[in-house]
Amino acid sequence: MQKMHKRLTQTQMIVLGMFLVILAGTLLLMLPISTRESVVTPPVDALFTAVSASCVTGLVIADTYQHWSVFGQCIILLMIQIGGLGFMTIGVFFAIILRKKIGLWMRGTLQESVNIMQVGGIVRLAKKIIIGTLLFEGIGALILTLHFSQTMEITKAAYYGVFHSVSAFCNAGFDLMGTEEAYVSLTGYAGDWVVNLTIMLLIILGGIGFFVWNDVSVNGLQVRKYKLHTKLTLLTTAALIFGGALILFVMEYHNTLEGLPTDEKILCSLFGSVTARTAGFNTVDTAALTDASKLFTSVLMFIGGSPGSTAGGIKTTTFAVLIVYMVSSMFQKQDNAIFSRRLAEGSVRKACTVLCTNLSLTVISTLIIVSVSSLDVMDVIFEVMSAMGTVGMSTGITRELGTVSKLVLILLMFFGRVGSLTFALSIKGHKTEAPLKAPAEQVMIG
Repeated sequence: MQKMHKRLTQTQMIVLGMFLVILAGTLLLMLPISTRESVVTPPVDALFTAVSASCVTGLVIADTYQHWSVFGQCIILLMIQIGGLGFMTIGVFFAIILRKKIGLWMRGTLQESVNIMQVGGIVRLAKKIIIGTLLFEGIGALILTLHFSQTMEITKAAYYGVFHSVSAFCNAGFDLMGTEEAYVSLTGYAGDWVVNLTIMLLIILGGIGFFVWNDVSVNGLQVRKYKLHTKLTLLTTAALIFGGALILFVMEYHNTLEGLPTDEKILCSLFGSVTARTAGFNTVDTAALTDASKLFTSVLMFIGGSPGSTAGGIKTTTFAVLIVYMVSSMFQKQDNAIFSRRLAEGSVRKACTVLCTNLSLTVISTLIIVSVSSLDVMDVIFEVMSAMGTVGMSTGITRELGTVSKLVLILLMFFGRVGSLTFALSIKGHKTEAPLKAPAEQVMIG
C-alpha cells in the first residue's frame, strides 16, 4: 500500500478499486453457475450487470429473478453492498477489526471516497457508516421478511427481505419480483403501505448522505447547530420529494393513476418521486408514463441524491447551490448566502463544473444511442438520465440496445457512481500547475 500511494493519487485509487470490483463481478457472472440455465452469459451482458450492480444503478438486460441463479443473485447483492458503501469504507472496517494501522493516505482516500469535507474523525465516521448501514438494512429486512411471510415461505421471505432491503438502502433498484412476469419491479405492491413506506425510508436514508447522518446523530433535533451542508441537504431533499410527488400526481392523475383510490394515487406519486432520485424501483408502469412525466422524472434522476451517500446524480447540494447562485445573480446580491451563511466561491465553481460535465455527457450519449438505433428519443433520454444518475428506471428499452449503446450506458453508470469530476481528476494524476495567471479580459454574456 505504501508503494502504491506513491504512484497513485487518492482519486485514482478509488477509480481503480471500482474497476477491480467490476472486473471480478463480471468474471463471476459469466460462470454457468450464475445463471438458471447454466449457460455462459455474454461478456458485454455480464459486464453491464456487474457495472449496474457495483454502481448501484439497477438497469438490467435480463430479469434478475428469471435469468440469474441464487448464486448469481448473491454475487449481484454483494456488488450492490460494496458499491453502496464504497470499497474503501469496507476496507477500513476490516482494518479496524484486524487492528491494522490506518495511515494518513488511507484516511485521505476514505475521505475522498465518502466525499467528506475534513479528514479528522474519518475512521470514527467509517464505523458509524458500517453500524448505521447494518442497523437500517437489518430493520428493513426484518419488516419486509415479516410482511412477505404472509404470502411466501419463511426462508424465501427472509431472502427477499434481505435482498430488497439492501437493494433499497443502497439505491440499487434490483428486485426479485419476476416470478411470474419479467421486469414488473414492485408494481404488484402499488397499494401496499408497508412495502412502500419501508422501501421509501430505506431509499431516503441511504441517499441522504453519511455526513448528514453524523451531523444529526451528534446534534439531535437542534437544527440551528446543523452544518450548512446538512440544512441544504434536508431542505432540498424534502422539497424534491413532496414537490415531485405533487407534480407527478397532477400529471399522472388521468393516466397511470386513473381508477386507483385516492390514497393509492398519493402513495404511488410519493414512491415515484422518491425512487426517481436514484433508487430505480417502480410501482407503476414506467413505459406508460406521459412524455411530460418522463421528462420530469428525468430531471429528478439527473439531480439524484446527496453527496457522500449511496445515491448518484449531480446531487441535491449541487442543485441547491446553483439555485442560490442563480437567485443571487438575478437580484444582483453581493454574496451567495442562505441560512445566514455565505457559500464559498469554490463550492459555486465546483457545482457549475459538475452540472456542465454531467449535462455534456448525457447529451453526447443521447446523440450516440439515437444515431445507432431506431428508438424513441424520449425513451433514450430517459435511459441515459437513468444511467448517469445511477437510478435504474427504464421504459423497457435496455434489453433492446445494441453493443455500442450498452457500452455507452456502462461508461455513464461508472462515471455516475465514481463521479465525473473524480474521474477527470484521476486522469490528471499528480500534475501541478504553475502559479501563473493569464491577463483578464471581459467577455459579453447573455
